[in-house]
Amino acid sequence: MRQSLLLVFFIIIVISYTSLFVVTEGERGIILRFGKVLRDVENKPMVYTPGLHIKIPFIQSVKMLDAKIQTMDNQEDRFVTKEKKDLIVDSYIKWRISDFSNYYLATGGGDISQAEVLLKRKFSDRLRSEIGRLDIKDIVTDSRGKLMYDVRNALNTGTVDNNNSRNIDHNLTDFITHVESDIQDNESTINPNSMAALGIEVIDVRIKQINLPLEVSDAIYKRMRAEREAVARHHRSQGQEEAEKLRATADYEVTRTLAEAERYGRITRGEGDAITAKLFADAFKKDPDFFIFIRSLKAYENIFKNGQDVMVIHPDSDFFKYIKSSNGHT
Repeated sequence: MRQSLLLVFFIIIVISYTSLFVVTEGERGIILRFGKVLRDVENKPMVYTPGLHIKIPFIQSVKMLDAKIQTMDNQEDRFVTKEKKDLIVDSYIKWRISDFSNYYLATGGGDISQAEVLLKRKFSDRLRSEIGRLDIKDIVTDSRGKLMYDVRNALNTGTVDNNNSRNIDHNLTDFITHVESDIQDNESTINPNSMAALGIEVIDVRIKQINLPLEVSDAIYKRMRAEREAVARHHRSQGQEEAEKLRATADYEVTRTLAEAERYGRITRGEGDAITAKLFADAFKKDPDFFIFIRSLKAYENIFKNGQDVMVIHPDSDFFKYIKSSNGHT
């Protein structure tokens, strides 16, 4: 009897343990019954919010799906603009699950890597189409915000450019149509080209970096360097021209100043000589003999300054009259 009670108690514990499940914060749970998503009376998928919940053991299973916003970094890819110029674009996408039932079926059991593969394919096609409409100036200026908005809106609504309709991934469309038929949701029609068909909502699309291809950027850098060198040469030639002008002006000012100084010096010396001559003339008028005597002494001093000078002159010359003795001998 006691063993029976223990067995019943053990069975109750096992059933209770397998009947209860907990959905943590940041997740959502869906119930699967024989591999199909459990739905309510309105044929809507039953999504369990965080908390403690009950399921039928051994018949129903729980699949936990991440309800947080996901960030998917895309690898750098090459795109062609309206001007037929190549660009290397680095971008990322923020997305989250909007329909857990569609997401579970479309991704083969809620595989996030499968969801990112499908999302990346659609995003690349749409971004390529939008960039093909714009030139480089529009992409790197204010039009980039509108570009990102158009890409996000096109992903969420499934709008397709008529001019680029051939770029649609038909295999992906057929797959999503097949998923919709499995869901059997007759109340609303989902565009098979939209991310809503995958149960995904694109929150944001951003371009992190836009670069030119290496071969193009090298050519542009070389051209920019040549242009800068040409500008530098132009400025240097202008500087040399200004330097020559300044040197010429300085040389002119130096020459003019020296000429003015020389002219002023000559004028001053001439005026001094004139005053000296006038003084001598006045002195000569007052006492001519004394004036002649002084001038002769000056001449003697200048001639016999070093004592080694030799003069060949007639002894009776008037030049020596002031140094002759009283008897007429020198």
